[in-house]
Amino acid sequence: MVDNRASGSVQSVERAFHLLELLAASGDSSLTELSAAIAVPAPTTHRFLKTLVSLGYVRQLPNRRYGLGLRLATLAGRVDSQFGPIVKPHLDTLAREIGESANLAILEGNMVVYIAQSPSPHAMRMFTEVGHRTHTHSTGVGKAILAGLADDQVARIMSKVGMPAATERSITDPAKLRTELNRIRRTGYARDNGEQEVGVVCYAVRIPDVPVSMAISVSGPAFRMTPELGKAAVPLLISEAQAISEELLGVLN
Repeated sequence: MVDNRASGSVQSVERAFHLLELLAASGDSSLTELSAAIAVPAPTTHRFLKTLVSLGYVRQLPNRRYGLGLRLATLAGRVDSQFGPIVKPHLDTLAREIGESANLAILEGNMVVYIAQSPSPHAMRMFTEVGHRTHTHSTGVGKAILAGLADDQVARIMSKVGMPAATERSITDPAKLRTELNRIRRTGYARDNGEQEVGVVCYAVRIPDVPVSMAISVSGPAFRMTPELGKAAVPLLISEAQAISEELLGVLN
């Protein structure tokens, strides 16, 4: 394994965080898989995991594989509260300019989680509950996030959670999903046309260059979310996504 550690870093801490990152990407893993991934003997990896389990950051599943622990949710909530003030004005701009609800979502394990929203000014509008978890393949934000991942990572996520049909329009064929993700990579945006909820259209864009996989979107009823509105929404989504990225990187750096 190539040693990329910064001068003065603590190797055991780096390995512990590497284990958390691996579990976040895979959803769950065995001791053997984790040991091979960090190039550390299994007994040493087991000691790392035992410590993380005792602290609540990792949990051991009934099948003896490992997954992320609930204590990370507390930390995630604190992180959300810190960058929420950065993201919220951009969501407000999208909701005001496009006239539809704007959302921010992140990839958590193998699912997408909505963590912030600015509602549409219309009386009839789409509500996605903050904290709601759903599959990536049938949502605009989820597909935007998947398009930013390598094909093998996408395949691993699909193998873990499957591709259930939320509606008759949901993509359930891995080959069709790959084709759709390639389109998103070319055009820079994702579209959900009734794939998650009948009669709802969503346009989404990934937040570039940040260490957490996240995306923003605007969504509304199909009769208002016309292709013409989509053409207006996409450039604004891309602009706001870039602005969010620059502000978040400024805080993280």
